[in-house]
Amino acid sequence: MAGHKKLVVLGITPTSSQERERIAAVDPQIDFVDAGGWFDGEIRETWPAFTVERYLQPEASGSGSRAERDALLANAEIVLGSWPYPLDVRARAPKLRWFHQRPAGASNLRRGDLWGSDITVTTSRGYSDSRAIAEYALAGILHFAKGFAQAQQDAQQQAFQPNAYRPSGLHDKVACVVGAGGIGLEVGRLCSALGMRVVGTRSRDPHPDDHETYAAAGFSEVGGPQALSDYLPQTDFFIVACQWTPATTDLVAAPLFAAIKPGAVLINIARGEIVNEADLLEALERGQIRGAALDVYTGEFEGPPPAALWSHPHVLVTPHTSAMTDRPARRNLEIFLANLERYLAGQPLENVIDWERGY
Repeated sequence: MAGHKKLVVLGITPTSSQERERIAAVDPQIDFVDAGGWFDGEIRETWPAFTVERYLQPEASGSGSRAERDALLANAEIVLGSWPYPLDVRARAPKLRWFHQRPAGASNLRRGDLWGSDITVTTSRGYSDSRAIAEYALAGILHFAKGFAQAQQDAQQQAFQPNAYRPSGLHDKVACVVGAGGIGLEVGRLCSALGMRVVGTRSRDPHPDDHETYAAAGFSEVGGPQALSDYLPQTDFFIVACQWTPATTDLVAAPLFAAIKPGAVLINIARGEIVNEADLLEALERGQIRGAALDVYTGEFEGPPPAALWSHPHVLVTPHTSAMTDRPARRNLEIFLANLERYLAGQPLENVIDWERGY
C-alpha cells in the first residue's frame, strides 16, 4: 500500500457510529466516507417494486445529486455495501478494487455489473447466525414430524381429524444435509442431538482431514455430490443448505423426488432456485414427499411465492427469516474488518467470490 496517502472506503449501506469508528481505527490512512442511504433513490428506480417495498424504508429517497453520488464512487477504492445495491457500481467506480457485501449470499449480486467483473468481491459467508438457521431447519422437521401442518387444517375447519396426523419420532431417522458447510454442520449437530443419523454432501469430495470435524458435528458420513444417490433411499428429512450455483440450479427436481424415501420432508434454507417448484408440487400431490418447509423460493426478491405453493396445505413458506433471532448479531462486520487488515498488508482476502464456482 506504499504511496497511498488515504485509502478511501465508501460505505453505501447504513453503519452505526461505533462501526464507523472501528473501521477508521484499523489504520490511520483509512478515510471512511459514510454514504449510507444516499443511493436509495436509485435503488428504488432500478429494482423491482417488491424488493423496494421490503428492503427500503418507505420514505427512503436517497441523498445528494447524481453528480455527487458519482463523485463518491469515482474516488472509492473499497466499497462496503449491502443488498439491494446500485446495479452499475463497477461502471461508476474506476478506482474500485474491492467490494464487500455484508449479507452472506453471493447470488444476491448476480443482478448487477459486479458479477463476473475484474473487481474482488467478498461476502460475509460464515458470519451469519448459523445456529439460528439450523434451529429453523429443526423447527421445519418438527412441524411435519409432529403433525402441526394437520393442526393448522383442523383449526381452519374447526374439526379434529386425529387419524390424519401421522406423527413420527426422530430417533434413528435419517437427515440428509446437502451442503455440509458452516450452516450444514450446525444442522447436523442439532439433528444428531435428537438421536437422528446424519449424512451429508459437499460440492467436492471431503478431504480426509475434515472427517473429524464432521464427526464432531454428528455426521456419520459425508461424501461428494455423487454420494447423494446412495443417501436418498434412506432419507427421512432432506435439508438443502448448499450454495446456489449453475450446478445446483434445479438440483431438487423430479428425479430426486422419485429416488427419495417415500414420505420424506424437504427443508430449504438455501436459495429457492435450487428446488424446482413445479416438480415439488407434483411430488406432494403424488405423495412422494410428506411436506416442505421453505424459507426461500424462486424469485423471492422480486415477488411473492406462487399461489399454488403458498396455499398448499403441506407447504410452510417463510420470507427468508431463518437467520433472524433475538440474539444481537452484527458479526458480518468482523470479516470486513479482518479483510481490511489483510488488504492493507497486501495479503489474500477471505470469502472472495469465485465467479466460475458461483460463490
